Amino acid sequence: MLIARRQGPLDELAAHILDEFGVTCVTAAIDLSDADAEQEVQAAVADREVGLYVSNAGADANGSRFLDVDVEAWRELVTRNVLTTMFSCHHFGRSMRARGHGGLLLVNSGACYGGGSFMACYTASKAFELNLAESLWSELRPHGVDVLTMVLGMTDTPAFRKLLAEKGRTIPEEMLASPVDVATVGLARLAHGPVYNWDQDDDVAGFAPASASQRRERVLALDAASAHVFGAG
Repeated sequence: MLIARRQGPLDELAAHILDEFGVTCVTAAIDLSDADAEQEVQAAVADREVGLYVSNAGADANGSRFLDVDVEAWRELVTRNVLTTMFSCHHFGRSMRARGHGGLLLVNSGACYGGGSFMACYTASKAFELNLAESLWSELRPHGVDVLTMVLGMTDTPAFRKLLAEKGRTIPEEMLASPVDVATVGLARLAHGPVYNWDQDDDVAGFAPASASQRRERVLALDAASAHVFGAG
């Protein structure tokens, strides 16, 4: 299934996939920043079994300081990046847990590791995504469900190119990760969650405050401590 805001690009992609791979795609044009987006997603999926849920619609189209734009723009961003993602993980994660297999792949940004000017709500939403993915990985791994958040740097997406063009900035072609590489690496790393820092080995922090392996150990330690406190099995 392919879900995005505009039907035209969805139809083009579905036709390309059918032509190249012989796979038929169901499409649904849904604005994930709408308050009822998750209900629309569930209605579009209906009773189909979703083996892998990929959340990769989370760009910041504003590129502005928090107080310099109408707060409605931030409501839309938070709804898309936080609430719709949370509801989708809950809906599809429950089915995957019941079946004993599946995967949740949340595409993230290095912005998740700290706040900064021009990115208040974006960094906050991505930090939520990071912590949600780590927690779900801990919760669902005994049930055969893989969870991974891919923490990316600059990625070659239409939204990123549009934002740079609007700001009059030069596009750093040599620094952009390609969508094909992101998809390939994401699937390869899915079973090795909960975090993958783009272009970094598992034990190397690189641009992050801690390496993926260090974050994994921290999640496991926190999980053991919380299980002791809350009496979870």
